[in-house]
Amino acid sequence: MENKRHISTREVVYLAMLIAVTVVISRFFLIPVPMTHGNVNLCDAGIFIAAILLGRTQGAIVGAFSGLLLDLISGYTQYMIFSFIVHGLEGFVAGWIGSKKSKSTKVIAMTAGVLVMVAGYWATDSLLYGFKVGLIGVPTNFIQGIVGGVVAYVVSVPLENRLPRLIG
Repeated sequence: MENKRHISTREVVYLAMLIAVTVVISRFFLIPVPMTHGNVNLCDAGIFIAAILLGRTQGAIVGAFSGLLLDLISGYTQYMIFSFIVHGLEGFVAGWIGSKKSKSTKVIAMTAGVLVMVAGYWATDSLLYGFKVGLIGVPTNFIQGIVGGVVAYVVSVPLENRLPRLIG
């Protein structure tokens, strides 16, 4: 998908489905973190699956809109724009690094994505609630990112072999 200059209707539908599945799964497995006014969820898994399998642009689209929509329907509207940016960058970075498709590159890509997400939410929480609150959120965001990366890795391996048939 990454080599095209335009986005086909089929690709828009696949991206919309990935966004919808990511939001539903993230909402279903949502754990509020009262100290940071945020939550722990599986949003990163969907973002990494899109980024690793489809590329940086698609990872950014799924990341940005999944983060925004999840915050909107979960009642965390103060995070919507920040999540759009942070998760969009997370998907872009993971897709950019993960384009080589080797197992080690996937792990490095997801690790870089987690670092982008953790840094982004540290900055967001620090801006909204103060530096100490930003620091409190770092461990939970790392856990969320690592769990999302593990889930994405497990799911993306069998999907990778079927991908040409699914999107071709």
